[in-house]
Amino acid sequence: MAANQRYVHIVGWGMEVPERRLTNADLERMVETSDEWITTRTGIKERRIAREGETTATLALGAARKALQKAGVSPADLDLIIVASATPEHAFPATACLVQDALGADRAGAFDLSAACSGFLYGLCLASQAIRTGAIETALVIGSETLSRIVDWKDRNTCVLFGDGAGAVVLTARPEPGGVLACTMRADGSGGPLLELPAGGSRYPTSLETLAHNMHTIKMKGREIFRFAVRVMADAARHVVEEAGLTMDEVALLIPHQANRRIIEAAANRLKLPMERVYLNLDRYGNTSSASIPIALTEAVEEGRLRPGDHVVMVAFGAGLTWAGVLVQWAELLPVAPPTPRRRLRERTQSLVARIRSSWRRTRRYVWGLVRRLRGEPPLS
Repeated sequence: MAANQRYVHIVGWGMEVPERRLTNADLERMVETSDEWITTRTGIKERRIAREGETTATLALGAARKALQKAGVSPADLDLIIVASATPEHAFPATACLVQDALGADRAGAFDLSAACSGFLYGLCLASQAIRTGAIETALVIGSETLSRIVDWKDRNTCVLFGDGAGAVVLTARPEPGGVLACTMRADGSGGPLLELPAGGSRYPTSLETLAHNMHTIKMKGREIFRFAVRVMADAARHVVEEAGLTMDEVALLIPHQANRRIIEAAANRLKLPMERVYLNLDRYGNTSSASIPIALTEAVEEGRLRPGDHVVMVAFGAGLTWAGVLVQWAELLPVAPPTPRRRLRERTQSLVARIRSSWRRTRRYVWGLVRRLRGEPPLS
């Protein structure tokens, strides 16, 4: 495929959300709030909450496997895995590396991306550029969050907003025109204090003092964020539409970051876009940060809201402050045969082999280190 004929297409998508639902009625028993107050101000009716054992990595892995199956792509074919998250499994190793190991994607590089709610679109832009230049062929981009672990459940202004979940897409090079046509990524660090998780980093390491002052939960200045969000979501949408040489009239669907219904309605009004062409699912999931757009995209496609040739714009804003936009011309997918019993067996076998391989490598490193110590040799650094 010649360099000037490379187009980057979304060929697979998937989502994973916890089964546990936390409704507005449940929150009425936890904090001073009401279903009417939450619904009027946010549009949210319920959100999904991770149970014990469900983590950012497990949700990411579930979404990734569904996206790969939809695309008919083997983990062995992946060149790159990006996990966007504000709630990674650990500071390090990267959640993406845990996903890479669990999938058995031995050829893939993997890293985490921190751009808060804009993270998935940042990852989509970076992976698309890498594919377009010919540096890689196939990438897996995931947004995954367990925001319930960093919410202050006594703060009614923030605890009603956030939920857990993950979404993923598979990107690959194809000769057919279309796919990712335009991207924009922007930031304004002067607004960092408007939305932050103060402690847990090098500025305020975890201590008795940070715990006593509740510095390990989300802090947000809602009014300032509202004004910022409306402006930048509309600006990002216009930017990618103009860059692609289109007009808003040619946009079939806008998929915004699912943060707040009033923000989305105000941004759509700025764009003179009827709400019938805006996808919303925050009533069922709340704000899932970097996971919100891939979850919404997955549901929009499954509901038949996107057809081949349609132009879809995705826009997001988040802590940082960051914002991003991506315009995609939806393509007709190459047919993928439904999974046969033999294919399911192969996939289960690949998963088992990946776990065995990972366990063997850990054991080998441990034994080799033990042998060196017994020999009195210095540890490898």
